[in-house]
Amino acid sequence: QTGPVIDMPVPASFNDITQDPSLENYIGWVWYEKEVLLPLRWLRDDLNTRVVLRFGSAHYYSIVWVNGVQVMEHEGGHLPFEADISSVVQGSPGIPCRITVALNNTLTPHTLPPGSIQYMNDETRYPKNYFVQNIRFDFFNYAGIHRPVVLYTTPSVYIDDITVTTSSSESVAMVQYQVSVVGSTLYSLSLSLRDQEGIVVATAKGTVGELKVLNPNLWWPYLMHKSPGYRYSLEVKMQAQANGVLLEDMYTLPVGIRTVHVTSTQFLINGKPFYFHGVNKHEDADIRGKGLDWPLVVKDFNLLRWLGANSFRTSHYPYAEEIMDLCDANGIVVIDECPAVGIKMPESFGNKSLQHHLVVMEELIRRDKNRPSVVMWSVANEPASELPPAAYYFKTVIAHTKALDPSRPVTFVTDANYALDHGAPYVDVICVNSYFSWYHDSGHLEVIPLQLTTQFENWYKTYQKPIIQSEYGADSVPGLHSDPPLMFSEEYQKAVLKEYHSIFDKKRKEYVIGELIWNFADFMTNQGTTRVLGNKKGIFTRQRQPKSAAFVLRERYWKIANESSCLPPIIKSHTLFL
Repeated sequence: QTGPVIDMPVPASFNDITQDPSLENYIGWVWYEKEVLLPLRWLRDDLNTRVVLRFGSAHYYSIVWVNGVQVMEHEGGHLPFEADISSVVQGSPGIPCRITVALNNTLTPHTLPPGSIQYMNDETRYPKNYFVQNIRFDFFNYAGIHRPVVLYTTPSVYIDDITVTTSSSESVAMVQYQVSVVGSTLYSLSLSLRDQEGIVVATAKGTVGELKVLNPNLWWPYLMHKSPGYRYSLEVKMQAQANGVLLEDMYTLPVGIRTVHVTSTQFLINGKPFYFHGVNKHEDADIRGKGLDWPLVVKDFNLLRWLGANSFRTSHYPYAEEIMDLCDANGIVVIDECPAVGIKMPESFGNKSLQHHLVVMEELIRRDKNRPSVVMWSVANEPASELPPAAYYFKTVIAHTKALDPSRPVTFVTDANYALDHGAPYVDVICVNSYFSWYHDSGHLEVIPLQLTTQFENWYKTYQKPIIQSEYGADSVPGLHSDPPLMFSEEYQKAVLKEYHSIFDKKRKEYVIGELIWNFADFMTNQGTTRVLGNKKGIFTRQRQPKSAAFVLRERYWKIANESSCLPPIIKSHTLFL
């Protein structure tokens, strides 16, 4: 027996698909089920074939069964998980494979992001057993199977993981690699690195080694080079004997050759100063919520190009792998953030939360460690880092992150007072959010220059580390106009940006290394008295139409790109991604 059964598309959030308001705000368990017929060649009782079921992500806690047999559990949205289901499906050709998923979107003080369930016990005001999900972050807690679900096969001996790091000088690059093979210790590995013309430029054998590339084409960010996002292809071939049969597995990994280095005043990519002029985004859109939507993804990348943005932060969770692939291919630089947003309660800094946070960083780094676009990890957004437990907590998370990946700087994004932040001593780059003349001194544009200057000078004097303005902005309701500018008008949003930009232009000559507008596009939030169908701080509407601020930012970003580029004046490109 089940409850009501309805059609539900995958990938998509379930919240906005129906006309049922109880599903819009549903908290608890939902069940998905689908039957598929697998190819016969997968199902013959073949000791040499693995059948794998993989989820790109599901929010938040997942339990998965195949033909009634539990095959995996996973905690956390936004990251992939998979299981070998060979023993469940093989030996039963012609029988449909039934995949069942139980999904729970409840957030607790120990989840990432955290939340809490509050029971309303006053039965004169609330129905019996009435509860609400409290969250401390400003975006809608969409739930569902948000990314593709795939079935694939490998040999029983297979390439499980590849780790690549790169270094380069003027005329030579080294690609260090490590390959993990699972299923046997008796195998051989051969590696070939090909350029974009398909020409082999280096070869190697064995599980660990390096490839030497003469006169390499480096991976450059968009607007820093005439050919941004250059990638080689690393072909890894494995041969192994198992059960008297020769097994072969092959994986092709795109490789971008680039270096990242942080000084006390600069962020260097390939030895050259890089200035982040970009955006914060959300995976958010009408109807599909956080579900992967290819047309929307490609539209967003074309808007980034139009805007002259060279970077974004994956606020406030890891984005789909398909999005990250486009960043790699097009030279869009990424600050890769884990889902640790809204860590406000003291109980969210305890050992249970910390252990889960470490696992999440392991999953994120395993997924994205080979991406040239990813230049920095962000381990949290706006935590209560002024609380004393934050010192040990962030020292531990950041040390763990650096141990997993020594090749990249690590940060978290703060809105705490510079003198009280217990996590800041452990970061490589200071990322600070502020909303002067919005959440405080509301409507007073004239205070922005003084308050922003003081913010930068206090942080730099204290830590001597480069600073990114990781959020700033103001809400604007599209089509709402006011002169003189008043809050929520398009003119006020423009005016806030211009006040911030005047100080950025002074401080980027010193130690400010970036500016990321909040936000790229309007997005849905919980209902509240300060939110009119969501957060309206986008420079584009939720339907991706520009507000006045988009043109202000576009003019600025192209100007910065032309100033810093060694190329001839850059033509504002409208090139489509094809």
